[in-house]
Amino acid sequence: MGAKSVHVGMIDPEGEFRDKLVQADKAVKLAKSGYPFCEVLYFWDIAEKTYAESAFIDRPAEIFTDTLRLYPFSPASALCIADFSGEFGERSPRNLCLRLLDEAGSMGFSVASAFEYEFFLFSETPETLKAKKYRDLTNFAQGNRTYSLQTSALHGELLDGLAQAMNAMEIKLDAIHTELGPGCFEVPLTYAKGIKSPDDAVLFKNFAKAYFSRNGLTAGFMSKLSPDLPGQSGHLHVSMRDRNGNPAFSDPDSPDGLSRTGRHFVGGLLKLMPEMLAMCSHTVNAYKRLVPGAWAPTAANWGVQNRTSAVRIINDSPEATRVEFRVPSADANPYLALSMCLGAGLYGIRNEIEPPAASDENFYLATPEPHAVFPSDLGQAADRLDRSVIAREIFGDAFVDSFVTGRRFEYREYQKQVSEWEIRRYLGIV
Repeated sequence: MGAKSVHVGMIDPEGEFRDKLVQADKAVKLAKSGYPFCEVLYFWDIAEKTYAESAFIDRPAEIFTDTLRLYPFSPASALCIADFSGEFGERSPRNLCLRLLDEAGSMGFSVASAFEYEFFLFSETPETLKAKKYRDLTNFAQGNRTYSLQTSALHGELLDGLAQAMNAMEIKLDAIHTELGPGCFEVPLTYAKGIKSPDDAVLFKNFAKAYFSRNGLTAGFMSKLSPDLPGQSGHLHVSMRDRNGNPAFSDPDSPDGLSRTGRHFVGGLLKLMPEMLAMCSHTVNAYKRLVPGAWAPTAANWGVQNRTSAVRIINDSPEATRVEFRVPSADANPYLALSMCLGAGLYGIRNEIEPPAASDENFYLATPEPHAVFPSDLGQAADRLDRSVIAREIFGDAFVDSFVTGRRFEYREYQKQVSEWEIRRYLGIV
């Protein structure tokens, strides 16, 4: 590769690439001897406010040399991913994802997955965002329409540059197209095997934000930016193959093309989705998307080719038969989203959980069964996850305890705030 320096990234619980730039010879030494890193990543929130009593010591970590890629903004640099190891590393979303991928392997399955992201672009910089106090922002491509040729024609060089930056990191984009709303875009990533898929997704989000920032723009992956616009999704596509390389979710002889293994995977996901929701909806803002009328699921349900369902089976061909998990928002940590989906799905396979009958109804208009309804906010979701015996069985106490502690702190911070809506609604009236 010939890189003179390496950007070593620790991925924190929110999915942020925490960067250290080191010289190439030092990176080689750290890869051999270990990469100690400060534990504070698991003791502070997204605003870097600590919530635990700690000396914030360095913990053992390691550099994953198999993640080495070119750094997209300098031909003389590379990047790679690192993570905590040992007992402290049990709270890591990436380590959890690796463990569940290994578990799938021990059951005879290899996993492929792909993420697709919606995001908004603003003609704003970090400085103008703060000066405007994050209000009355200027949208990029204000005349944008869904699948707009005009936006692509006007801003083709910008979009081509994004694809080139991702290509440098060996991240393939299935497409780039506009979506509903001013400055709204969607980018589905090409599927990848094993841990490379969530690695690609983490790098895509972090480096897309960096790329657009270098072009004077701000990319927003928040779940819900405005009550007047749809939320921003981060759908996840998952498929598996058996030891003989056959698609595990496909059975051409079944009425819906779904195999017994596939049905049980769906059964586990539906059963556990409400109590594990915090893992793929781990921000306060995520629950502003998971409401009626927002083009997003509000309960655990499924259907074949049904875009209103939480779990959509795509069965265009046996080879491409897969589960589309439509609950995660664009702000979700990819390792957590895949871990939740895999953990629940493999649980369903092991316990042969049969799902209810698939439906082609419009779930956005339907009344769900009470047991299938999602928690309505992050506080409720964190409590459900904390109480889930099955989640602790699948993910381990160390991960659940650490993750729930962080989510509860985040929700308490939110509860202290007073929104503009409340002031406009109540001031001078009550």
